[in-house]
Amino acid sequence: MTIPKKLVLVGNGMAGIRCIEHLLKLAPDAYSITIFGAEPHPNYNRIQLSSVLADGGAGLQDIVLNDWSWYEDNGITLHAGHAVTAIDTASRTVTSDQGVSASYDALLLATGSRAYILPVPGADKEGVIGFRDIRDCQTMLEASRTYRRAAVIGGGLLGLEAARGLLNLGMDVTVVHNSALLMNRQLDPAASLMLQQELERQGMTFRLNAQTAEITGRKRAAGLKFKDGSSLDADLVVMAVGIVPNAELAASAGIETRRGIIVGDELATSAPGIYALGECAEHDGIAYGLVAPLYEQGAVLAKHLAGVPTEGYRGSVTSTKLKVSGVDVFSAGDYMGGAGARSLRWQDEMDGVYKKLVVRGDRLAGAVLFGDTSDGAMLFNLIKSGEPIAGREKELLLGYAPGSGGAAASSLLERLAAMPSDEIVCGCNGVSKEAVIQAIVSGGCTSLGAIKACTKASASCGGCKPLVEGLLELTAGDAVVQVREGICGCTSLGREEIVEAISSMGLSGVRETMHVLGWSQPEGCSKCRPALNYYLGMLQPGSHRDEKESRFANERYHANIQKDGTFSVVPRIYGGVTSPAELKHIADVAERFQVPLVKFTGGQRLDLLGVRKEDLPRMWEELGMASGSAYGKALRTVKTCVGDTFCRFGTQDAMGMGIRLEKAYERISTPAKFKMAVSGCPRNCAEATIKDFGVVAIDGGWELHAGGNGGVKVRATDLIGVVRTEEEVMEWSGAFLQYYRETAAWGERTAHWVERVGIGSIREALASAEERIALNERLQEALATLEDPWQEIVDDPELRKNFEPLAVAGREQP
Repeated sequence: MTIPKKLVLVGNGMAGIRCIEHLLKLAPDAYSITIFGAEPHPNYNRIQLSSVLADGGAGLQDIVLNDWSWYEDNGITLHAGHAVTAIDTASRTVTSDQGVSASYDALLLATGSRAYILPVPGADKEGVIGFRDIRDCQTMLEASRTYRRAAVIGGGLLGLEAARGLLNLGMDVTVVHNSALLMNRQLDPAASLMLQQELERQGMTFRLNAQTAEITGRKRAAGLKFKDGSSLDADLVVMAVGIVPNAELAASAGIETRRGIIVGDELATSAPGIYALGECAEHDGIAYGLVAPLYEQGAVLAKHLAGVPTEGYRGSVTSTKLKVSGVDVFSAGDYMGGAGARSLRWQDEMDGVYKKLVVRGDRLAGAVLFGDTSDGAMLFNLIKSGEPIAGREKELLLGYAPGSGGAAASSLLERLAAMPSDEIVCGCNGVSKEAVIQAIVSGGCTSLGAIKACTKASASCGGCKPLVEGLLELTAGDAVVQVREGICGCTSLGREEIVEAISSMGLSGVRETMHVLGWSQPEGCSKCRPALNYYLGMLQPGSHRDEKESRFANERYHANIQKDGTFSVVPRIYGGVTSPAELKHIADVAERFQVPLVKFTGGQRLDLLGVRKEDLPRMWEELGMASGSAYGKALRTVKTCVGDTFCRFGTQDAMGMGIRLEKAYERISTPAKFKMAVSGCPRNCAEATIKDFGVVAIDGGWELHAGGNGGVKVRATDLIGVVRTEEEVMEWSGAFLQYYRETAAWGERTAHWVERVGIGSIREALASAEERIALNERLQEALATLEDPWQEIVDDPELRKNFEPLAVAGREQP
């Protein structure tokens, strides 16, 4: 029996993990693999950080590429939250900042890069950040809750994506750029001007040809001062002016570096047995910062490590796609042209479309597309392949042959049919036409989501989606066009079909449901498992056993994982009303467990931050309080004002009403997080009109509101109606809550649900007293089955073992 070699990967990002994925396919038993990742997260899609920022409610789980179970299933030892601080090339070992060492036969350095911070006075102030990881997104989200003015230094790809995200967070955003043109390294002047005009229409402002001289303010950033003497007020400064390869670790071990870690065509460094790839590597003087070249490097290195013949890495032709909602921009290759090049341009300012092709000889050298980027992937393949295009230049530019009266010279399907089988369809993930067709024909992938899950085509920037959909239609026939996207890539079934099947077939468990309904992935994924667990519990409240393994880690631990791997504990404080004795008790427990930070939340509760995982069971036990469910899809909080108890403007008992609502509905599972508030008068101090369900006291009664959101995309509630008594408030709130539970999709906030189904249909559904009674009866049936989720952990020593400190990270590691 051959003993596997020891492979250590430093860096848990996209480039290194893609290499490991290839290696597992080529030589699954050749290596025993250990991975060190500085961030306390599994491998996630860094390309989608701008989407997390823009979408607001999206979290890390929405962009995870390989969840905790992937490492475990492949026998990989993962040390998450461990930064490697030393490499001993003589003994062939690496050591982390937490004292963990590992020996290697082959060492892969994929340490990535960090944001370049301009060396100007004030750059070290609070409120000055880069934009490179999930922590930066969290900083921006937190800043948007307190501050309103943001400056983004850098008008390139990353800067504009950060700026669009900050706009969505409700901030006033100014982009500061040292050139007269936005994205001047990716776009020509015409496309750049069209981009600027579109972004200005979206609310972005610009300071072009501006040189930052200083960041003003005392402890925190207050603004920018420019070299021409002008200034700009800003509470948050995001620098997106470039990246710096993380090459210091390699340099400290005596490995040759310049800007990055110097590698040859086999990605080998100057040290025996050590390789580098990704943003930290420098090949032929170039350190690439785009994902497609990094994936190409990973494929080459995996072949080399597996002993498969390879020509080596020869450098990459790059393309760029801007990921800003409502703006489609693409560029690739030599888009400016110059001596010896010819350019073809087409511009339609009415529809906001611009196309430019750069041709050298009979080859396509570069392209710029604005407004219509559907041909981007096809043009990029022509640039990379060097295929002659003589006589087809105008057809490629216009999409139809001149003189044809506008008739398409070749449809997308015809172009796809003629495309060579080894041509790359998805540049980000290196997926060929042949791989997509194989997934459809042999893998039974009959939807875009299924192809994405199987091949990862269109899973990154999404620019190749039209090509993948075209191949699906071309290969599977017209019937596939009718296939509706499923709840995830594991199934083509939507929410309604799944709920109906569970009800009609009497399905009782997550695995049973996946098996009977023909899931393509027998274990499901992080999207469908929690959804199925919820639907089963909602439909069968008396018989379904809640499956902890189908919940996210935060819900399993009843605490939120923080960026440093610790947890935050939020005990429930009904209606935000507490007592001196309760406060003293919480303080005593916080002191005993050495909680480093105690903070009041926006929902009028106390957040105990920095709790170690192994302390969670004993801490909850000593608190003796219900969990505030600050982590789960459940009733989070009921915010109140003091109402008529103390306030001279109050018309009703807001605190009493809020406490009654919270005690009635605590721990009930909901499709998404659910927040309530009760205001004691129309002055609305509890902000009830931006909650999922809000109650506002008026003279002689209560207004009932629904569908609000005070988060990233603020939405005011719609009025459901007015009632007179507290009993009616309870009747209508319970009916609304159950109707939402029964009709919304998993993960769908009430704000989106109300807009989808219409407030009129909700009013109509709740108008009948008989129907409200029936809804409340079903809600009470669900509530009757709930127990304190922490009690079983407190009482069961086997479950408590899950919280012991882990030496090697697995799926339970934060």
